Parts: sequence; C-alpha cells; structure tokens
Amino acid sequence: MRRLTILLLLMTFAVALRAAAKDETVDELKSRFASARPEDRPELAVRIAQHQLRDADKLYADGKVESARAAVEDIASYSEKARDAAIETKKRLKNVEIDVRKMAEKLRDIKRTLAFEDQAPLEEAIRRMEDVRTTLLKEMFTDSKKKDNKKEPK
Repeated sequence: MRRLTILLLLMTFAVALRAAAKDETVDELKSRFASARPEDRPELAVRIAQHQLRDADKLYADGKVESARAAVEDIASYSEKARDAAIETKKRLKNVEIDVRKMAEKLRDIKRTLAFEDQAPLEEAIRRMEDVRTTLLKEMFTDSKKKDNKKEPK
C-alpha cells in the first residue's frame, strides 16, 4: 500500500512538472534557447515557433495585425534556427522537418482567412519555412546516400 502511495505521488509530481514546463512563456523559452546545449536547440526553437503560431492565430482573430506580424516573423526565424541547430548536431532533422511542415500548413490556413493586404507577411514566412524544409530534406537524403555508399563494397 505504501509503495502504491509513493508511486502515485511520484506520478502526480511528474505530471505537474511536465504541465509547468509546457506553460513557459515565449520569453522564457527564448532565454532558454540562447543558453541551451546545441542538441536541445532544435526542439526549443520548434516549441517557440509553435507557441508563436498559436499566438499569431489568436492575434489575427482579434484584429491585432501588427502584433500578429511580429509573431509570424518569429515563427519563420525560429524555424530557421531549428533547422540550423538540427543540421549542426545531426539530430532531430526529421522531427524539425515534420513540425515545420505542419506549421506552414497552419499558416496557409490562417492566410486564407485574412484580407489580401494582410497576406504578404504570411506568404513570406511560408516561403522561408518551405526553404527550411527543402534544406532539411536535402540534408537527410544526402547523408543517407553517403552512408549507403560507405556500406557498399567496391
């Protein structure tokens, strides 16, 4: 019985810690990113971009276009930082590519709801994110080809 109680307390504590980590603000995440280990940077940059994507969606819905544009710039910028960190460490390449693709899709959905004059910043961010994806895909497949060439006997 005592073990069960301790186990339940530990599980509750772990869930509370995880929830607290998810509630970090963008500024806290950005400060963590600046001092993070290189292998942790891709995930942090993606989390910042995802957080800013949620914020941009809300800001556009509330009619706060200028604030939303700043968030959209952060989305593209931190997607590029995630790409750079993933390539540098050769870690999370596939995950970053998938996350950036999903965020670009969401930006396309948001863009369709906006007036024509408000669409240009989103279009530019989407283009930058597609460049991120292309670079990551090239990196993944050129690395796999190099590995395949090393495995083949000559």
